[in-house]
Amino acid sequence: MTLHRIRSPRAGSARSAGRWVSLGAAALVSAAFGLFIPSVAPVAHADCPDAEVTFARGTNEPPGLGRVGDSFVDSLRQQTGGMNIGTYGVNYDASKLQIHTGDGANDVVSHVKSMASSCPNTKIVLGGYSQGADVIDIVAGVPIGGISWGSSLPPELANNVAAVATFGDVADRAGGSLPTLSPLFGSKAIDLCNPDDPICHAGPGNEWSGHTEGYVPVYTTQAAAFVASKLMAGTGQQVPGFGPEIQGYAPRTPGYGPKTPGPQTPGSSPSIHGSVAPDPGLVTAIH
Repeated sequence: MTLHRIRSPRAGSARSAGRWVSLGAAALVSAAFGLFIPSVAPVAHADCPDAEVTFARGTNEPPGLGRVGDSFVDSLRQQTGGMNIGTYGVNYDASKLQIHTGDGANDVVSHVKSMASSCPNTKIVLGGYSQGADVIDIVAGVPIGGISWGSSLPPELANNVAAVATFGDVADRAGGSLPTLSPLFGSKAIDLCNPDDPICHAGPGNEWSGHTEGYVPVYTTQAAAFVASKLMAGTGQQVPGFGPEIQGYAPRTPGYGPKTPGPQTPGSSPSIHGSVAPDPGLVTAIH
């Protein structure tokens, strides 16, 4: 004889009801936690560097930081006492047409926003050489020859940027330098122009080699010293000078001073703009 197990409707309903009660309670708990969990500020990840150099390379250089950017970062690491310094090569088409600097500026702004969110304690350094300096000009809100395209950095992110360094910037011939014109970064910026460089210097003695070969290692070292002083401010550590002693250059004097009068001798010294005192005899705008 076959016996069939008879399921009590009441027992089944009780179990179903129990499941619904459990699900309902879980939903209420989830909702409660969702309602009462406060918003959390951005938290730095363990792999966030102490500082990061975001650098825009020059015309026709392969993707990355470029020759000037690589030299600048190498010197910066040497002058910051073992500080962990990451790098980011600006993603843009650095072609001879020079019509993509706005794309580069947009990429810089997007990257700074991302870093501010994921690594809020990382000190960001912006830099650029030649066409890459144009990119950084746009980010800094400096129009190039009266023309401006691409995005400038939102003012609320300016504090995430510790320093700015540009090399061979055509803006020097088109109405002023980034340290002079940028409301965001003036006091944090240094702009270096080799007086043999026809891109940024108007006058006798210019040769194309002054642009392509004139920045490594002399000016990249000096820019790195300026930036190192910004990164290490308040740490109690001293920056080991503003670059090596170079034959034919006067010793560097610390401190600040007014614009130094007198003409430049082509090939003898760079034109420097920024809040760092250069060698005596350099033509300098200090802000």
